[in-house]
Amino acid sequence: MLRWSSAAVATRREGHRSPTFRLMSGHGTEQPVCLAVDPVGEVQDIGAAVEFPPQRTSGHSAPGQSAPGQGGPDPVSVQSRIGPSRIETGAGWTGPGSEQPPSVGELLRFRDRLERTARELTRDYEELLGRLSYPPTAALPGRAISFARGAPSLDIIDVDGLREAAVRAFASDPAGTTAYGTSVGYPRLRAWIADRHGVEPERVLLTNGSMQADAFLFEQLVRSGDEVVVERPTYDRTLLSLRQRGARLHAVELQVDGIDTEALAELLGRARPKLAHIIPNFQNPAGYTLSLAKREELLSLAARHEFIVFEDDPYIALRFRGQSLPTMLSMDPERVVYASSFSKTVCPGIRVGYLVGPPEVIASVAQLATNTYISPGMVSQSIVYEFCASGAIDRSIETVRAALAERASTLANALRRELADADFSEPDGGYFMWVTLPPGSDVHALHRAAAELGVAFVEGTDFLLEGGENTLRLAYAGVTPEQIDEGVARLAAAYRSLA
Repeated sequence: MLRWSSAAVATRREGHRSPTFRLMSGHGTEQPVCLAVDPVGEVQDIGAAVEFPPQRTSGHSAPGQSAPGQGGPDPVSVQSRIGPSRIETGAGWTGPGSEQPPSVGELLRFRDRLERTARELTRDYEELLGRLSYPPTAALPGRAISFARGAPSLDIIDVDGLREAAVRAFASDPAGTTAYGTSVGYPRLRAWIADRHGVEPERVLLTNGSMQADAFLFEQLVRSGDEVVVERPTYDRTLLSLRQRGARLHAVELQVDGIDTEALAELLGRARPKLAHIIPNFQNPAGYTLSLAKREELLSLAARHEFIVFEDDPYIALRFRGQSLPTMLSMDPERVVYASSFSKTVCPGIRVGYLVGPPEVIASVAQLATNTYISPGMVSQSIVYEFCASGAIDRSIETVRAALAERASTLANALRRELADADFSEPDGGYFMWVTLPPGSDVHALHRAAAELGVAFVEGTDFLLEGGENTLRLAYAGVTPEQIDEGVARLAAAYRSLA
């Protein structure tokens, strides 16, 4: 490929029927260029990146000229290998044998045209590649808006703080940051989490995200046929993981103030669960929070019926309204295994979660982790530690809280304005809002109709063992207030189209 330097200078090289030039780059290297010209003064061929043998003379060559085949490639042979390329060079170069070759300015203008063409073709090529992976959205009324993913938008992630934390991580503890480490995680972050929860470090184990923590705990505690209590609705990946292990699931209805403890007490009269999975704060998918009274009742039932409470709590720090409630871990550290994550307070890509529980449970999970992957990622955990220890996490949480409060309020107002049939409870924190439509509504049809208008959400049926055909989850953490207003307007239009 011929690459033209902005500092290129063309010099004529004698000895060919068609003029031959070498482009001199700013670094002193030469690029041979052979120009074959037709009678009307247009370049017929550009021979580039061709090796020129050293010039030699023969008895049949005049001084300063090359014998045929000795001083450079014949223009015709170059053209047959490279192919024609036509470009106007202007008047003054009239064809073969002309004593007036193209000027340096003409060659540089030609270089500029090549560069512009290359840029345009590159853009076209990248656009075509993009269309292989992503469907075209030209038919949509503006950009697609997604209420589907439970992840924060980039504008509320402290990228600068993370960059600084990464620099400190490699500067302050290069050995620990770059090592394998052990299955319990990066020691400094482990100690920081233990202090945060008021427990000994031996009760803490770090993982690659909280889903890894869930998977380890389920693998350690749940066997095929074991009974497990889950909320109705609950996180779809929890249902998937427990089903894959052959657990017998009992879904207990979720109310605005958390799991229905009366229904749970009735269930415990005929079931013997090994574990109850509870998302106490701003539950995914419903956004509801377990009240203090129900936390106490749940722990009482767990003690009486001897099951473990798995307190899955990644959203606890994201309260933007109301009073914080104590964790069940703090209320009964021997009966509760607690899980949380930095995905919601730092960023999802950091992939750092953790478990807190009785030492014997943590030790058994640590052995499982050792056999699975030796250790979690030390680099990400070291960065998270520096981010936390510097106080950046507290500033980040305040930023996220403020954004979530505005977005949740905007979503609630938009639903009241655009979709009067929607029944929902405005959350006090977290990422999600649960919406119930009138009986008989078809959320599957609504999902398809909304997609045609450029809106995505998650169908409520994904979070339930059965039922929920008139429910959906809306995630508001990753969309701006302007996108929320537009997205709900499109959602309402899709809903009306099905009436």
